[in-house]
Amino acid sequence: MLNHLEFKQHLKAAVAFHGHLCLGQIIGVRLAMFGLDLVGISDPLGADRKKLIVFVEIGRCAADAIMTVTGSRVGRRSMKIIDYGKLAATFVNLETGVAFRIFSHPDAQKKAFALYPTLPEQEAEMRAYQEMEEHDMFDYLAVRVPIKCEDMPGRPTRKVQCALCGEYVLDARDIDRYGHPFCRPCATGNAYYTIEHPDCAHLPQAVGQ
Repeated sequence: MLNHLEFKQHLKAAVAFHGHLCLGQIIGVRLAMFGLDLVGISDPLGADRKKLIVFVEIGRCAADAIMTVTGSRVGRRSMKIIDYGKLAATFVNLETGVAFRIFSHPDAQKKAFALYPTLPEQEAEMRAYQEMEEHDMFDYLAVRVPIKCEDMPGRPTRKVQCALCGEYVLDARDIDRYGHPFCRPCATGNAYYTIEHPDCAHLPQAVGQ
């Protein structure tokens, strides 16, 4: 059952962090509170702060809300963004190994509109999602999440220099080619950016090409 006072406090903090109230903040706060309850984390900002990793499947507003409620941070390696474009997240209790993936109930929107049939759709959702029970908003599955040492919070487990571009690569994200470490752009020739003036800077190409 929803603790309305706790929800209001979390929502206020999430809005302050995010910058404005939106549907993603409301859903993200509700999802985070539900996830913490399922995996048995009661004090994520205090005594339990090192026991939790959250895998968030969307890079939008809800991620900020989940971050605020759980204290998980990308920079602390306690939040992983796996951007599937889905409003879902997996909560992992590192101490017990218990993990649950929580995702939107397929009928949640329909139920929200039924609660406030005379309101515009977005306003109906904004109000309903602050009142509905968790089982009306979300489905969830018990899951297993194998987490490698290099993906855990803490100091980097590995630091190497790319044999081609010379940049340093942390946390075993390098790729071995011919017995030497290479960063992924240099090893594959694929990068999310293109260099405007290739004659003035190194343009990654696949090793061996």
